[in-house]
Amino acid sequence: MTLVPPGVLAFRGYRRAWLAKDLVAGVVLTALLVPQGMAYAQLAGLPSITGMYTTIACLLAYAVFGPSRILVLGPDSSLGPMIAATIVPLVASGGDPERAVALASMLALLVAVIMIAAGWAGLGFVADLLSKPTMMGYLNGLALTIIVGQLPKLLGFSTDAEGLIPEIGAFARGVAHGEVVPAAAAVGLVGIAVVLVLQRWLPKVPAVLVMVVLAIAATVLLDLGAHGVKLVGELPKGFPPLTWPDVGWSDLGPLAAGAVAIALVALADTISTASSFAERAGQDVHGNQEMIGIGAANLAAGLFQGFPVSTSGSRTAVAERAGSRTQLTGVTGAVLIIVMIVFVPGLFRDLPDAALAAVVVTAALSLIDLPGTVRLWHQRKVEFSLSVVAFLGVALLGVLPGIAIAVGLSILNVFRRAWRPYQTTLGRPDGVAGYHDVRSYPAAQRLPGLVIFRFDAPLFFANAKAFRDEVLRLARTEPAPRWLVVAAEPITDVDTTAADELFDLDRLLDERGQTLVFAELKDPVRRKLERYGLTQEIEPQHFFPTVEAAVDGFRARTGARWTDVDGAPPVPTSTDGPAPTSG
Repeated sequence: MTLVPPGVLAFRGYRRAWLAKDLVAGVVLTALLVPQGMAYAQLAGLPSITGMYTTIACLLAYAVFGPSRILVLGPDSSLGPMIAATIVPLVASGGDPERAVALASMLALLVAVIMIAAGWAGLGFVADLLSKPTMMGYLNGLALTIIVGQLPKLLGFSTDAEGLIPEIGAFARGVAHGEVVPAAAAVGLVGIAVVLVLQRWLPKVPAVLVMVVLAIAATVLLDLGAHGVKLVGELPKGFPPLTWPDVGWSDLGPLAAGAVAIALVALADTISTASSFAERAGQDVHGNQEMIGIGAANLAAGLFQGFPVSTSGSRTAVAERAGSRTQLTGVTGAVLIIVMIVFVPGLFRDLPDAALAAVVVTAALSLIDLPGTVRLWHQRKVEFSLSVVAFLGVALLGVLPGIAIAVGLSILNVFRRAWRPYQTTLGRPDGVAGYHDVRSYPAAQRLPGLVIFRFDAPLFFANAKAFRDEVLRLARTEPAPRWLVVAAEPITDVDTTAADELFDLDRLLDERGQTLVFAELKDPVRRKLERYGLTQEIEPQHFFPTVEAAVDGFRARTGARWTDVDGAPPVPTSTDGPAPTSG
């Protein structure tokens, strides 16, 4: 990993022809950054201005330390509820905004520490802990949680309920008791309609900006503030000083737990978004450097009264469509926001809160992937079930427990596949070279006295006994095979527990007058067996480089001839779907 920040390297190779495109894209991007930053700050339970501070700091930091030329970082709709879930229980009664900001800033610093340390340690692969089905379920549940939480604000009132079911009940009671402010409801609902229509039919038009401008215009022309519509009001003027968050030691434990979850989601989101845009641009994704870039962005945000950030797919897409070539686009956006809060902090004074709620709701709608969920139902019921459980975890237990459930389900799914992997016996089909799955080729020929067994997973403590039991079951079929050949190419590892099971298996087969044979063992696995002493217990002549060599060895010793499937042993019972179509 180079010690020179990626932004410095990019600056050295900057082309003059890119300048105009980057500047124009930065201006276009700013129109989206400001309202979304304010809306997502409120989603996180923080003052609107902190969204501006966060956006500025993270854009500038990522421009220096981020490896991607195109990614746009900032406040994110998927992180907002996680931030709120972490800091709200720690905020003193009465909702002291200064304490909330300090907690959120410390949360960003903890995320930064996790990201930078993991990036230097080369742990970029941890993004894979969230499988796509569980992430899909998590985001669907998160979207529902966000939308329900924003409904009162969208209609002009507020509730104190927490949790999906209580919030639904509180919203229904508010509507029933006449707490809806008609003017605010009109702004919110029309705002949603404007954004969705423009995104659908005029995707190149900055839909959020158009909606915000219309909402401000309606406020001024119709004096909506006098009709009970809550407005953003005057924002604090100027940029915040470099500040170390003032939080107690007792707060660090709960904040650290939330920071781990936020870091994982932010990394997974960034890697997936970076991969998508890098593929179109013919660039590579550097997972570890991305972690450092995100960490630097969160560090800057935390030191300037901001909160945790992630990559935004929608803002990155806007920058790309506007012609962005490098991170100068983000720098331009940051500079323009600084100019705005320093010289014209009252620019969004007349923006209704209901319009910001509309921004959040439309962002949450983009998180929902119903077609993908339906596809899972048709393609793989197990992964559909995992997605549903992740969805229910977020919706019923909360955002942070939901992400813990999503990660746990992803890991358990990997474990399940390795615990009960696909396993089968092989035969020689007519007209096809090599040895293949007898489920795919039921008429494949077998050699009397020989069973070729394939186990499609590493051998480790959880599945070693299942492997041994299946081999013994095949050994006890009639007529009893003399050789049991393990086609070991899919076996990428053997741990010490599995080695002990192989010792026992070889001894049991020897007592029955049968021979355990291995073919196609990978060299690293073979060396492990040598360290375990298995190559002394299982004679060296019972290891073959290929299945073909093992079959030839068996035929040379026994004179066996190929037969059809009559009298062949049954295939193993698999628990993981249909057979592959090749050997």
